Amino acid sequence: MALGLLLFLLLIVLAPSLGLTVDSRDSADWKPTTDGVRAPGRR
Repeated sequence: MALGLLLFLLLIVLAPSLGLTVDSRDSADWKPTTDGVRAPGRR
């Protein structure tokens, strides 16, 4: 059981460093808004 946990944690650490993960965020959470509405033409 402990070996399985160790391997899982190792996989979590190695996958991003090997480029096996994708950042699917579209940056909508940090784009500027005016009263919650984004300016036209800004994506």
